[in-house]
Amino acid sequence: MFRGGMLRRWWAKLRAIGANDRGMITAEYAVGTLAACALAAVLYKVVTSGPVQALLRSALERAINVQF
Repeated sequence: MFRGGMLRRWWAKLRAIGANDRGMITAEYAVGTLAACALAAVLYKVVTSGPVQALLRSALERAINVQF
């Protein structure tokens, strides 16, 4: 079992390890944002391509013209 002093030292070491990574959070957000923008650009190119537009148009036309 941990004694009071051991627990405080262990907790202090754990906090010291985490304190060194404070600047990484901003870098991780930047990389994540860049990756999201790149994915959005690729999806935009795919969706606006001719074959995909024709496929989407035909699917919407079939959905709109369903006979009840």
